[in-house]
Amino acid sequence: MCFFFLNKLFSQENQFKILTLNTEQVVREARIFNASGLVAVSDEYGIFELNSRELPGNFTISAIGYKSSQFFLQASKEIQQLYLSPGSESLSEVVVRSTNIPKSLKNVPASVNLVTQTDFKRTDATNVLETFNTVPGLFVNQGALNTNKINIRGIGARSQYSTNRIQAYFEGIPLTTAEGELTLDDFDQESLDRIEVIKGPTSSIYGAGLGGSINLYAKQSKQEEAQLTAKTQFGSFNTRKQVYQASNTTKESSIFGTFTYLTSNGYRDNGNYDRKSVLVNGSLKTSQNGSLSYLANFTRLKAFIPSSLNEEDLRNDPEKAAFTWGQARGYESYDKGMLGGSYTHALFDDFSNTTSIFLSFRDAYEPRPFNILKEERVSAGVRTKFNLNTRVFELPSVISFGAEYYNEWYETGTFQNRYEDFPGNGSVLGERLSNNEQDRNYANFFAQLNLEITEKWNLEAGFNINNTTYNLTDLFVQDEIDQTGEYSFDIVVSPRIGATYKVAEGKNIYASVSHGFSIPTVAETLTPDGQINTNLKPETGLNYELGFKGNWLQNKLYTEVAVFSIQIENLLVAQRVAEDQYVGVNAGKTNHNGLEFLSNYRFLVGGDISVKPYVNGAINFFEFDEFVNNDEDFSGNKLPGVPKYTLNLGVDVQSDSGFEFFGNYRNVGEIPLDDANSGYTNQYSLLNFKAGYTFKLFQALNLNFYGGVNNALDKNYAASIVTNAVGFGGASPRYFYPGNPRNYYGGLQLNYIF
Repeated sequence: MCFFFLNKLFSQENQFKILTLNTEQVVREARIFNASGLVAVSDEYGIFELNSRELPGNFTISAIGYKSSQFFLQASKEIQQLYLSPGSESLSEVVVRSTNIPKSLKNVPASVNLVTQTDFKRTDATNVLETFNTVPGLFVNQGALNTNKINIRGIGARSQYSTNRIQAYFEGIPLTTAEGELTLDDFDQESLDRIEVIKGPTSSIYGAGLGGSINLYAKQSKQEEAQLTAKTQFGSFNTRKQVYQASNTTKESSIFGTFTYLTSNGYRDNGNYDRKSVLVNGSLKTSQNGSLSYLANFTRLKAFIPSSLNEEDLRNDPEKAAFTWGQARGYESYDKGMLGGSYTHALFDDFSNTTSIFLSFRDAYEPRPFNILKEERVSAGVRTKFNLNTRVFELPSVISFGAEYYNEWYETGTFQNRYEDFPGNGSVLGERLSNNEQDRNYANFFAQLNLEITEKWNLEAGFNINNTTYNLTDLFVQDEIDQTGEYSFDIVVSPRIGATYKVAEGKNIYASVSHGFSIPTVAETLTPDGQINTNLKPETGLNYELGFKGNWLQNKLYTEVAVFSIQIENLLVAQRVAEDQYVGVNAGKTNHNGLEFLSNYRFLVGGDISVKPYVNGAINFFEFDEFVNNDEDFSGNKLPGVPKYTLNLGVDVQSDSGFEFFGNYRNVGEIPLDDANSGYTNQYSLLNFKAGYTFKLFQALNLNFYGGVNNALDKNYAASIVTNAVGFGGASPRYFYPGNPRNYYGGLQLNYIF
């Protein structure tokens, strides 16, 4: 009896309580392991006990819905608190950082999706946009590693070759140019922690973002340790990737650096790709109430362009490049970089400020069959935001307000491409055709109020005021057209209101109404004779949304459902007047009605194998409400460039032994090719698999090897389309970018922890 009570006494002196990071909810049924195996399980209060003979020592704690973490535990008479970060499976508990006022996902009255480390692991990691394909409501046209365009809920679907009408930020630094174009395929998922996607108009937060916003966050080490990582990967089409990473984290500072080198011959002719990138980010605690974070990124790219094909070539000869692009050996190349710093300071206990400054540049050269384009761009800006915890009408509240100013200098010029005069030599620089200089700037002023009306009711309201101007200087004097001029758009006010209601524990419904807008690009404002169209208006829209977010079965099942309706007015239409010349007009209205759903489930097999099946998708009813273009009435037609539906089914299997398996089935509905709905792509299905295994070579050295197959069914399909393509000289329109056939990859990764 003495031995029994002594053992109980020692055990009670070493109690530990596991809580959720940020929300401090208790974590039940967490499993605690040491080198010998399972030693304890937390109870309904999140508490577990360890015998003093087992302490001190290193322990691993894992729980459903949380990231497994390692702790060094010591004996103590006090209850020690341990914190676990929510994993991708416990989406509702993840704190969303991209809203003005951070809050858990389930309490955000908007449709927000996270792309997490698990999503990154499912792919071959050659293009970060591939991870977006499991985000319901977001569709990526992937023509090549460097030819991608994103649309969210159909916004931006009619773009020809690039992404627009979407705001994007990397750790608070703008990635979208001042005229609204976005390139995300420069970034490597190896350097990312996660991505947050807010769907629908987000102008009340970020300004000109009619489609939504995409926020990237850099990878950071969460443990106080130093790490070195080396990874090499090989794949079909002579694709090779090298990754080198180093990090060091202490109580006061952290630094994380990544170098990636990706090359590929490509599936198609004239499809070679070469990209080198470096990213360094970190943080430094400057005082008890202040911290500094910083970011530096540089990318060098040279990627050849096979361009689009007509339907016959898509079916019978998808490996070929478009004839003129192959003859000219067209490509794009650029050096691109950005620098930024952010300082957060708690002015008082309930009042804080975060101020960011940033600088970015791009120097590009792009030979095309019709001309050669040179571009230089330098951007700089500042964003400041204040957050105040207070009481409004005697109710607990948070107020956020601030401003952002962004200036961009841009010079562009075109030259003759004389490749036809020098057969076999590819593109040859000829005489200058144009030379323009643009000075763009915009300013945003924003505010938001979160009001806790009751324990169940939460209200959120905000607005943004935007002012956008630019100066255009025509430096080319050899022609008789002078495009020089000043232009400014009317001030745009974008309000937003939303509310959440807790119908049961872990289950919320929400509703919101938000306004959005997109500013015309400089090219769209120019008339055929080179003058500025001062009558062109920003494209605007209202988004009405109702949704549900909920946990079930002791938080093992998470579901989301959202229905929405977006009405777009002053639709900006790019009318094609030459092979590479488009003129913008306000030509009508569109309706974007849809349904999105998501479901993740997780269960354990044998106590050490986690199985997570998931399903998500979207059903789209996007059509022109009123649309007359060049005397043709397209009212009632389906919006081109968007599939009727998308469906993803998959399963992730991960075990404590180090084995991982990822399987995904994706089905995409037919896509209208043009405004007249004269043709559609065929619906297609893709099946992808990946498996890997991680084990310890030594105490601090881990080895991971993996392999996978994409498009296992070897489907012939169009991975991207050029909407409203026009055939010149009697040729068939080149609508289609072929997707890759069945392809394989495999790699090794070494990770050393100091």
